Order: sequence, then structure tokens, then C-alpha cells
Amino acid sequence: MAWTYRKRIKIIPGVHLNISKKGISTNIGVKGASVTFGHDGAYVNSVLGRHKTSSKPALPPPKPALPVPGPRPGIAVAAPQGNIFSIAPTEITNQDMQGVKDAILSAHQQRKELQHDLQQIGLALKKSKSQLTLSYVFLYGLFVQSVSKGIKEKIASQQTAIDEIKQELEKSRMELDITFDTDILQKYESVTTAFKRLSQSHKVWDVTSAFAENRRVTRSAASTLVDKKEVKIGIKSIEDIQSNFEPLWFKNANGADLYFYPGFIIMYDTKDRFGIIDLKELHFNFLPVRFIERGFVPPDAKVIDHTWNKVNKNGAPDKRFRDNFQIPIVRYGAITLRTDAGVHEEYEFSNYEAAEAFSEAFIDFQNVIRGGY
Repeated sequence: MAWTYRKRIKIIPGVHLNISKKGISTNIGVKGASVTFGHDGAYVNSVLGRHKTSSKPALPPPKPALPVPGPRPGIAVAAPQGNIFSIAPTEITNQDMQGVKDAILSAHQQRKELQHDLQQIGLALKKSKSQLTLSYVFLYGLFVQSVSKGIKEKIASQQTAIDEIKQELEKSRMELDITFDTDILQKYESVTTAFKRLSQSHKVWDVTSAFAENRRVTRSAASTLVDKKEVKIGIKSIEDIQSNFEPLWFKNANGADLYFYPGFIIMYDTKDRFGIIDLKELHFNFLPVRFIERGFVPPDAKVIDHTWNKVNKNGAPDKRFRDNFQIPIVRYGAITLRTDAGVHEEYEFSNYEAAEAFSEAFIDFQNVIRGGY
């Protein structure tokens, strides 16, 4: 069998991000053949030629959202808005991030080819071992030494090829190298520390829809009906990327998962269906939510008020319902993520203080890379 995988190996372009008070500069390529994008998005010359990116200015920091008074059933925006989801991740990558995406796709394609070769050689190795076993069972391998010797040599060659492919698989990732100014690194470390605390929230939900509720009909204190799915968040890497900083991962209940890297966010559906958002494009908001909790109250949430299952407009219990009972109102923390390109996600957290601390740290870091101060 010819091990043709060696002919397909190529060096995957690496990506270097330098994050300073001037913003983020991005270098894509290998030594002697790289493209560098400046802080303002304009091109510079390189061995690969002239590559131009978008020169649109960074968005200003979004104004903080104001909490909506009164009991609410978990919605973290000013008004009911319908279904909450983002456009397809393949549609969100702008020109500035296309080079990074291409490098990830190259890594994925090479890993896919190597894994195919690994599978084929693995099957061939299994067949060779079976042949060696049969040669001994039927004795011809004992009496005709050249037969068993030839099979053993083939097995050794196949095992060597497997070992080499495994080594190449480890190399076939996009190398993402990130450096910070010292004071900005401290700010990002504050983000990761706050996120780790946030990930320990007893409950994390992805809010997928919000609709107005007819209180006159339902006799409920809730003006908005939401649908939210419990999800996980944590530190989790993408297989095709090797980075000196692990991303912050948000599971998405109705779309592509979000991976927060220091300079951008990857919305990742599958290995070849994803998009990249420049962190400067993200509108990040935090606000408290008064939630009428009809179910289990998480131990890290705080009960801040009570209402009635059936309630009058003035908040008093509706006495027409004999079995009326009180319901706790708890305070949750909500984070909304939006971009002008069509990203729209919303999360709620039972640990309000952890959500607030993460939001403050993230906005502080985002303001720095936007040149806010």
C-alpha cells in the first residue's frame, strides 16, 4: 500500500494577535510569507502581496441597558420581540476575519484527509495481523520463513505510517498565538476568572423566544412569556485550533455555539459551518431580570419579592380563585449579544452577582480593545 498522505501535508497558516491599547493587529501566515492587518484595518505589503481588509471604524461601546420595572417572566430586553436566534454562522464573517476563517478551514480539511488515511491504514494493519495469525495456524508461516518475515515487515511499515500520521494530525491545527500588553492581559485574566465563576452558576439558560402575554386573560403578573432552555457554559476548545488561550464556550440551544477568544468570537455549528465575529462588532449588554419562578428556585438565586398565581392589575390576589397561592419572584442576571450582521443571542444566569461581575470585566476589556481608554 502506498502511503500517499505525506504528499498532502502542508503548513497551516498561523494567526498571531497582538492586543494593545491601540487595538488588535492580526498577522496571518508563516515566517517569510505573512499578511499583517493593522489596527485600522488597512493592508500592508507582505511576501504574499497586497491584501486589503475593511477600513470601517470600530463601533462605539453600546449604552448600558436599563432594567425594566415590575415582575417579568425572564425576558432580558425592553419589550417582547418574538423568536431569539442568529442568522446562519456562515453569513456573519466580515472581510477582516476571512483570513482567520480560511486558515481554520485549511486545518480542518487537512485533518479530515489525514484521519481518512489513518482509518485506511488501520484497516490494512488489521488485515496484515490476521494474515500473520493465519500463517501460523496453517503452519506455512512456520516452515516458509520468508512468508512470515514479509508480513511482519509490512506490519511494521504500517504501524510506522500510523505513528507518523498521528504526529501530523497534532501539527495540522491552526496555531493561534495571542500576546497582550501587560495591563490588558490583567484585564483579560479578570474576564476568564469571572467567567469560571459564572460557569458554576446552578442554572444557565439560553432564552429562545419572548412574547407578550395577555394579563387580562391569564390573570398573571407576568407581562411576557419566554421560552428558555437550560444549557452549559465552560472552557472548551475547537479541535482545529491550537491556542495559548482557551476559549470561553457558550452552548447555543437553537443555533451555533459561541467560542469567545480574546480578539474574536467563533460561532461554530460544524467543522465547516462557522463564522467569526470581530469582538469590536459585538453589542454586549447586561441587566437584571425579575423572574416569576413557578419551578425550583436555584440555591444561588435570591428571592426578592412575591406575587400571586392569579393576580389583579394592582398586584392584589384575585379572590375569585379559591386555590390561589403565592409565587416567589427571583432576580436573575441576563446577557444579550448582538451584532449589526445578524447575531442575536440571550442568556440568563441564576447567579446574578456572577453574571454582573463577568459583564463588568468583559465590557472593561472590550472598551480597551476598542480604544475606549
